[in-house]
Amino acid sequence: MICSAAANSDQLSDLVNTSNAIVDQIDRGIMLVGAATEYSYAGSGMSDGTLSQSAHISAAQVSAYNNALSNFDTYLPYGSVEAALQQAAATELELMEDSVEVFTTAVVEMSTVIQVAEMSEESVGSPAEEEQVQEFVAQNEEVLMISQDTVDSYNDSMDSIEEHANKAAGYIAVAANEDAVAFLEQGAVNNNSVAEEATITYSAEQQWVSMQWANTNNDHSSVFGRSKLWFRYVR
Repeated sequence: MICSAAANSDQLSDLVNTSNAIVDQIDRGIMLVGAATEYSYAGSGMSDGTLSQSAHISAAQVSAYNNALSNFDTYLPYGSVEAALQQAAATELELMEDSVEVFTTAVVEMSTVIQVAEMSEESVGSPAEEEQVQEFVAQNEEVLMISQDTVDSYNDSMDSIEEHANKAAGYIAVAANEDAVAFLEQGAVNNNSVAEEATITYSAEQQWVSMQWANTNNDHSSVFGRSKLWFRYVR
């Protein structure tokens, strides 16, 4: 979705650059024609016969300008709410995957607990097996212990996974809802801004997604869909 936002920006840049390139040639042509008419009547200041070429408009410039015009048909002056939400979701998914790696590492480090749990549970009621478990624990106590740091990493990663998964799901849900997208697009119009410049947030407690533009303070919100997820823009 970054590509979508970048492509939209490039459309305007291409039109500005290609049109100005031709305008520069026209301006130069006007100056040269003015100079030529002056010295032709005055009988002075002749050129070497090639000066006019410096004001020619090339076929490449014409093609570039016409292509920029055609591409501008799909330009989105207020940006793309859907693209902005999808990009926000992609960021959250990446953060979630980072936390999943931390979670997986912690689980692997604590996998000995599973072994101890299985062995001890199976030994209940059998003194001989209980003895085997006791001997196993005594011989491997240091290896079998888990650190508080590992537990903290496990707990923190769980919280992080839930947080980022919620945000990603919320952003994707809103991006897929036509009414929500239209509503937030109106927020960009009302703020005379583009979607990609908005600050996008998600509230797990309130179950809403919001888009807020800088230097704004009026709040508007609405509910949509079966997901019971709120969306709003702050203008």
